[in-house]
Amino acid sequence: MGGGGGETTTALGEPLLTKKGRAYRPRCPGCRVDRLNAEREGVFPLKDLFLIWLVTITCKSQNQDFRSIMVLASSKWARSVSLKNGLGQALPIQSLFPFLYFMIRDLHIAKQTQDIGFYAGFVGASYMFGRAFSSTVWGIVADRHGRKPVIVLTLVAIIIFNTLFGLSLNYWMALITRCLLGVMCGYLGPIKAYATEVCRKEYNHLALAVVSSSRGIGLIIGPAIGGYLAQPADKYPSIFSQTSIFGRFPYFLPCLCISILAVVALIACIWFPETLHKHNEDTVDKSVEAVEESLADTDTEENGNGGCLQLFKNWPLMSAITLYCIFSLQDVAYAEVFSLWAVSDRSYGGLSFTSTDVGNVLAASGLFLFLYQMLVYPFLAKSVDHITLVRAVAILTIPLLASYPFFPALSGFVLMLVVNFASFMKNTFSVTTITVFNILMNEAVTQDVRAAANGIAVTLMSISKAVAPAVAGIIFSWAQRRQTASFLPGDHLVFFMLNVFTVTGLVFTFRPFFVRGSAKH
Repeated sequence: MGGGGGETTTALGEPLLTKKGRAYRPRCPGCRVDRLNAEREGVFPLKDLFLIWLVTITCKSQNQDFRSIMVLASSKWARSVSLKNGLGQALPIQSLFPFLYFMIRDLHIAKQTQDIGFYAGFVGASYMFGRAFSSTVWGIVADRHGRKPVIVLTLVAIIIFNTLFGLSLNYWMALITRCLLGVMCGYLGPIKAYATEVCRKEYNHLALAVVSSSRGIGLIIGPAIGGYLAQPADKYPSIFSQTSIFGRFPYFLPCLCISILAVVALIACIWFPETLHKHNEDTVDKSVEAVEESLADTDTEENGNGGCLQLFKNWPLMSAITLYCIFSLQDVAYAEVFSLWAVSDRSYGGLSFTSTDVGNVLAASGLFLFLYQMLVYPFLAKSVDHITLVRAVAILTIPLLASYPFFPALSGFVLMLVVNFASFMKNTFSVTTITVFNILMNEAVTQDVRAAANGIAVTLMSISKAVAPAVAGIIFSWAQRRQTASFLPGDHLVFFMLNVFTVTGLVFTFRPFFVRGSAKH
């Protein structure tokens, strides 16, 4: 074969293709992808990026649609939940779960209105609990059997359990189907590994940005799906009758739309190439095998990748995961605080926003966030060192969060302009840090344990995301009772505590807490 390479044969007499000093086994799907990438230098991987985006937005949307519906809840309810329930149990994943509020109300499990948030919290937490329980396992499966099978199983699970959730007959059915959906949602670790493998190295930043961009798109699509399609018989009586399935199950339509999108993504998986290297089928020439085993042993020893448990000894990986969890916790805590703070009355230091105002802010942030990730972030990633970018973002976050308690002094157009700008900047900072840590985690390990490493990260991140709303709820409720305090009164305390997490994350970007690693591929 051309390109400065030659041709060797395996013990089975099959050609061992080489190019530029690298061997490609003809039966190995990962080798086929690597060989294709080597041949398409300068070719933009549009098809690969689109397929990654389609799968990720489908998997994200099944969780994002609930966020929109929370915004439909009244500001009076949001404030009363934070004050009366104290622990912020209304929304253990994020404070934007309006769908859940109305659904729990209609399932008649709560004896009082104030108890709706309590029961909704368990349904929301069940998804994260299920995902935390299974993510590492799915990562190991993806490293042994391939990324594509895990992604396909996730899409099948979304089609089944998301549909059943919309058809829930009682509270316990809703709780169990959401938990099972979390258990079966094993795509997040494998899709991050896949994104770094299916494209040439120079496009890795863009591929991971596409994975992260689902957040911005979700903030746009989510409010549309949940807000417009929930309770269709009440909103569109000329189209949906009360006796139809959409009248009897008022939250089935948004779930059905997500399931249909999952079917489309499942069909698109036909064009998904497998990227995992599978060399067991080929018995190569012993001299070649001996050299490769020697290199593999060196890689394993250097990177601590002898197995899943050995990953915990890989400090470059674990330091990146630790930072990933710290900034994820801060991000989710901010998301809950923002929505509760925005709808709170101005007498409590809030903005007295309506649900429509909050929805508009989130949608606008999502749109500009998507544009940032596609157009600006790839340039920044190439121009600025990864960890330097995180440090800069963390430093800029501190004055940004400190300015929020002063927003109630504004009004009208100026207030909306400032809030939209601040929301966009905060979400931009969050996505930048998360994308960087995804890159650092993938760089710290070799391909054979990459999905398992991402699975561990998703497990620990899911735990932090389950803890964050409770912590934020406690602090927010406490702050509401400190309006006249001499030190950090009211919401000043809330945003100060968010900055505590920010500063903690900033400190952890320096040695000895953080160590940069780069594994051989």
